[in-house]
Amino acid sequence: MMSNTHLSEQEIIRREKLVELEKLGINPYPAPLYPVSTNAATIKATYKGEENKADFADVCLAGRIMSIRDMGKASFAVLQDSTGKIQLYVKRDDICKTEDKTLYDKVWKHLMDIGDIIGVKGFVFTTKTGETSVHVSELTLLSKSLRPLPIVKEKEGETFDAVTDPEFRYRQRYADLIVNPQVKETFIKRTKMNNAIREFLNERGALEVETPVLQSIPGGAAARPFITHHNTLDVPFYLRIANELYLKRLIVGGFDWVYEFSRDFRNEGMDRTHNPEFTILEWYTAYKDYFWMMEITEQLLEKTAVTINGTTKVMSGDKEIDMKAPYKRISIFDAIKEHTGIDVSGMDEKSLRETCQKLNIHADNTMGKAKLIDEIFGNKCEPNYIQPTFIIDYPVEMSPLTKKHRSKPGLVERFELMVNGKEIANAYSELNDPLDQRARFEEQTKLMERGDDEAMFIDYDFLRALEYAMPPTSGIGIGIDRLCMLLTNQPSIQDVLLFPQMRPENNLE
Repeated sequence: MMSNTHLSEQEIIRREKLVELEKLGINPYPAPLYPVSTNAATIKATYKGEENKADFADVCLAGRIMSIRDMGKASFAVLQDSTGKIQLYVKRDDICKTEDKTLYDKVWKHLMDIGDIIGVKGFVFTTKTGETSVHVSELTLLSKSLRPLPIVKEKEGETFDAVTDPEFRYRQRYADLIVNPQVKETFIKRTKMNNAIREFLNERGALEVETPVLQSIPGGAAARPFITHHNTLDVPFYLRIANELYLKRLIVGGFDWVYEFSRDFRNEGMDRTHNPEFTILEWYTAYKDYFWMMEITEQLLEKTAVTINGTTKVMSGDKEIDMKAPYKRISIFDAIKEHTGIDVSGMDEKSLRETCQKLNIHADNTMGKAKLIDEIFGNKCEPNYIQPTFIIDYPVEMSPLTKKHRSKPGLVERFELMVNGKEIANAYSELNDPLDQRARFEEQTKLMERGDDEAMFIDYDFLRALEYAMPPTSGIGIGIDRLCMLLTNQPSIQDVLLFPQMRPENNLE
């Protein structure tokens, strides 16, 4: 146990109460079995007073004390369980069956605190003010809270002074969920969203699979990896930046449609739309192309929006976004021309760098054509696409894993889906020519030699797999965290991650 020198006055008092409880023979952390028979939400939703009073004559529920209002020989308290809050009425003569009033006078009034977890038995009734409540006949301490909760102020059932400090909320999510129970709704919706996506894919014959997180080569994306070391093999490993190349290996092996909710890791910056650890859904389907992929993506996102919110329309701040298909389509070159007035489609690297300078966009000598075009689009175009829009037909330099366009030389069959000014999905008609793929990888090596630390490694085993022949395939990656932000109207990726990465705390004991 930490020394008292590190404790606040309230924490010291609570530890003293713990000792007093033990002296009274009360175990502050008893065995976990407690016969819960109902919860706050069920009682509030189904109790009808005299109409079904008999059904609620003997209830048992458990939860956390959120407030206590002492009235002498009786008191009111608010109990919060996983479903919500309900009022308790605790009367001394009802919970103390003998002349010994210790349970009420000493334990309940002086040794119990807000934050303690208790179990109660009793019957449901309606107070004179019309509030559904539980009249407690038996009370059990289930877990003593040694740390005070932040104060949340409420009036007439509405919160008017919530705990909003992001440093506290993201670092101590467990406490955030207690004092801001509405936060749970975001994560419940996230689970519903993932389940809706799985249902959509499974119904169409897709197979959910698992691929390695530790990889000898960080392939499938242009990103800086995290590096670790395997002691037994004495070799470096990388936390995956994508699962693409392994899923394609499965297409080579004979699966027609595979998908994975992949936890990926990229050793890059952090902001409101980027976290170094994130979730991406990738799937690959044989004998399909990026035109088919656009249509199936529209269908998936429309269905998911309706499943989560009951409508295709979602709010993002003060903007209304409609996820109903079909979505607008525009080439990346046309998008740049529309928003800058400049046609970059025929430019070489030197001209692109000069264009970046003219547009006040950072461009250094490590950037090739792909990075320069991406910088122009990201700075001048991307924020303008609020309604779902497919940006299509990228230059070949930007897409090392993508099949060349069937009718437009110099381009590839790729799209990115932009919603609310951010990329939500990235998809291709997949490159399945092993010789072309080898040449593209070699171009990435040249960029790496120039100092581009996001350039792709050459994955020779993946090239060997392609040499066995991969059928025509289309694949996609959908950012699950960003999609959840969109469908739950959250402004930051930290708001849809239960435990976002944070800088370590100092002097935490």
